[in-house]
Formats: sequence, structure tokens, C-alpha cells
Amino acid sequence: MKLFREVILIFGIYYIGEFLTTFLNLPIPGNLVGMLLLFLLLCCNVVKLKQVSTVSDFLLSHLSFFFIPAGVGLMSNFSLIANAWFPIIIVCAITTIITMGVTGKVVQLIMKKGKK
Repeated sequence: MKLFREVILIFGIYYIGEFLTTFLNLPIPGNLVGMLLLFLLLCCNVVKLKQVSTVSDFLLSHLSFFFIPAGVGLMSNFSLIANAWFPIIIVCAITTIITMGVTGKVVQLIMKKGKK
């Protein structure tokens, strides 16, 4: 029963995000709104971490499974992206460098705050 409640809670917040995106005509995806909503609910202790921990741990441990549809989509549309392979590689390299830099800075800030 605990797993069922956790799944209902996570998917309920997801569908609320989808509804808000559609209803308010927001230019961002509903799943992102749902994730931000879940994050805010967790930060404000409206939803406790133990209320979603089992299902979220399961989903995180099987995260690579969720990239299969994206990979299949890339392979099936390879002819469309074949002409733009060089700009795609450049964008991937630049965003990887930016992500690594921002992540490093955030970790340094967290470590400094942890020492105080």
C-alpha cells in the first residue's frame, strides 16, 4: 500500500504540473513544472521525503531505462540530424563544459557553507 501511495503522490504532482502548464499556457513543459512543484513541496515540508523515497529510489536506480526512447528517436531520425552533426557536437561540448563548471562551483559553495 505504501508503494501505491508514493506512486499516486508522485504522478499526482506530475499531472498537476501538466494541468498548470496547459491551463496557464506556460511556455515550459508540464513535467518540469511538476518537478519544481515537488521540489518546493519537499523544501517546505508539505511532502516528507519518506513519503516518496521508495519509488523515487527505484526510478533513480533505473534511470538509464528512460533514455531508451530518446536514443531510438535519435536513431530513427538520423537522416534529419546528419546534416547538422558538427553544430550538435559543438553545442554538446560547450554545454558539458558549462555544466561541469557550474556543478564544481556549486559543490565548492556547499562545502564552504558546510565548514561554517
